Amino acid sequence: MADTTTTPDPLHRLAEAYRVSTTYSGFDGQEQEVPDTTLRAVLDALGADAGDDDAVEACLAQRELAPWRRTLPPVVVAVDGARTRFAVHVPHGSSVRVTVVAEDGTRTAAPEIDNWRSPRDVDGVLTAQATFEVPEGLGTGWYEVRAECPEVDGGRAVTTPLAVTPRRLSTTDRLHGRRRWGYMAQIYSVTSGRSWGVGDVSDLASLAAVSGEQGADYLLVNPLHAAEPTPPVEPSPYLPTSRRFFNPLYLRIAEIPEYAYLRPADLEVVNTLAAIQRRENLETSTIDRDKAYAAKLKSLELLFTVRRSPHRQQQLRRFVAEGGQGLQDFGLWCALREELGEDAPEWDDVAATPDSPYAVEARTRLARRIDFYVWMQWLLDEQLESAQRAAHLAGMDIGVIHDLAVGVHKQGADAWTLQDVLASGVSVGAPADMYNQKGQNWSQPPWHPERLAEAGYLPWRDMLRTIFRHAGGIRVDHVLGLFRLWWIPDGQEASEGAYVYYDHEAMVGILALEAELAGAVVIGEDLGTLEPWVREYLAQRGVLGTSILWFEMDGDEPLPPSRYRELSMASVSTHDFPPTAGFLEGVQVDVRQQLGLLARPVEEERDEARKQLDTFFAAVAADGLLPEGAATGEQGRVEALHRYLAQAPALLFNVSLVDAVGERRMQNQPGTGDEYPNWRIPLADGAGNPVLLETLPENPRAASLVRAINEALGTGPRFQRVGEPPQPQHADRTEP
Repeated sequence: MADTTTTPDPLHRLAEAYRVSTTYSGFDGQEQEVPDTTLRAVLDALGADAGDDDAVEACLAQRELAPWRRTLPPVVVAVDGARTRFAVHVPHGSSVRVTVVAEDGTRTAAPEIDNWRSPRDVDGVLTAQATFEVPEGLGTGWYEVRAECPEVDGGRAVTTPLAVTPRRLSTTDRLHGRRRWGYMAQIYSVTSGRSWGVGDVSDLASLAAVSGEQGADYLLVNPLHAAEPTPPVEPSPYLPTSRRFFNPLYLRIAEIPEYAYLRPADLEVVNTLAAIQRRENLETSTIDRDKAYAAKLKSLELLFTVRRSPHRQQQLRRFVAEGGQGLQDFGLWCALREELGEDAPEWDDVAATPDSPYAVEARTRLARRIDFYVWMQWLLDEQLESAQRAAHLAGMDIGVIHDLAVGVHKQGADAWTLQDVLASGVSVGAPADMYNQKGQNWSQPPWHPERLAEAGYLPWRDMLRTIFRHAGGIRVDHVLGLFRLWWIPDGQEASEGAYVYYDHEAMVGILALEAELAGAVVIGEDLGTLEPWVREYLAQRGVLGTSILWFEMDGDEPLPPSRYRELSMASVSTHDFPPTAGFLEGVQVDVRQQLGLLARPVEEERDEARKQLDTFFAAVAADGLLPEGAATGEQGRVEALHRYLAQAPALLFNVSLVDAVGERRMQNQPGTGDEYPNWRIPLADGAGNPVLLETLPENPRAASLVRAINEALGTGPRFQRVGEPPQPQHADRTEP
């Protein structure tokens, strides 16, 4: 039989060397080839010269030599209890001593392993490779590997970071044995009588208190990442300027301690702004972030002038010291962005990097303004700590679960301060699928896998640490991006990209390590196109997946909830779908028709939507969960779907706040910008009336859904309200 195998051409071999996939599976299941033009552009973004065949061959040779040019790898990531080996390169015939240093200074010798490899010539030096192993019994945490060789760097130690990651998250294992539910809410849309037209961190604390009393164990909120430093601000919480820092829009002005010491004239200004903004709490059409943020910025500037007490000043200094250079660089970017605007030519020239001439000069000239932006991050840290404390006081064992966006704005703070570890000339997105046949371009620069590794994954670690400071958990949007991302070269269509693979052992391992150190649970949004082994790997590490009712299908029939994954967070719907009440009415079809987004006649779309609902309600009815008579109305059907989903063994069970109050409008219509008020829909009931936080405990519709959930899960409310009769805590309780 003739040999039909072929050797990949040099370009494809170079792509393989840089972990760029030359093919991918389309949504129709067919394998698609990545064009050479795309491969060359993606390789260029990775720093590989693929201009012609000679350049490719030269690049391949350099790629092979690269590890041998290093004494130690850029980072070592180990799994606790597993044997992890790493290579050390020194001149042939040299001796080398390798130790591991803990954060407290304790040193442990790393054992050398017999793993002979022939020495090779590296830039004229005969170089040997020795193999060492991470010592046993270190325990999870961060360490430093030190290699000392007389013939390397004058005998001075060469170091690299070591992360010993948990084999499996103990925070997940602690969830077993009891079902848990929590609200998921777009916190900016949830206002109270004291809000300034936008939900804030104090509203988050109040919602945690209310839902904790109802029996909830967590509160999943939208990303609270930083947006632009001054209006106008991007409405999407999933397109932030920074994922490490938070958005001052969410500050509650009156809860800043210095508020009590404002000068009378300044207090009058702040109170006037507050009175104006509080009228916005009853506005149910759209949220005006720019107006609210302008009012808060004016108030914050006045508060910044109030002299802080010695102990408050000491706390601020400690926060600044802990924030380090990253916090200072973020403050500098905010001050420069305020001064220059978004499109100033300086960003491509004298202010291109944090250490460029203009930026260096601005650190002194704009020092007071930098301090202002740093100070606001401290205030956010304080108020987020209070929100998590309120959640625990309400009986939640998890508390606030933060959402981590996929990436950041190309012209934002992280893109500027972390540009050394981000790839340029490409954007993150997704290939074509049945819903987006042209693919998706999210306009976000991806991590550069090798530069991130060269940085010891510290930018990834620092981002996670900031979020975990006052969080009970994290939901990682598009967690598949820790394994591979769809890179789209600038100027090409979203469908003309390629998958670039990451070191998932490092990305997921460090995520698990920081979560373990913080005592937080991790949920990965693992919807969409993925390789089959990915979910299994995440489950082995203790990362929960995501199960959405409408997406869980077994062929043409709904997958019985009893067959859902246990290690998951289950929900009836998502923020990219209408609330359940709206979905039952076909709001998603109406909106797409109005915006001209339908690919087929509206009658066909409505017919398809009705068939989908009929299929699910047939399954609900078959389980005896569909009420009869008048109770089969919209509210009864919403509750029936939640009872149906509650049969799943999922460890966490989401209840959308919009479902609890009967809201019908979509928060986000994918594929649109200003054509639809994405992320600007305030919380209202089915009749369009505003729902304020103060009214939530007595909201009959919310109370009814909560009762249904508690009965289905065997949970119940925790505290008796003053003046209210006691209520039974069991699933078989009767109504008063």
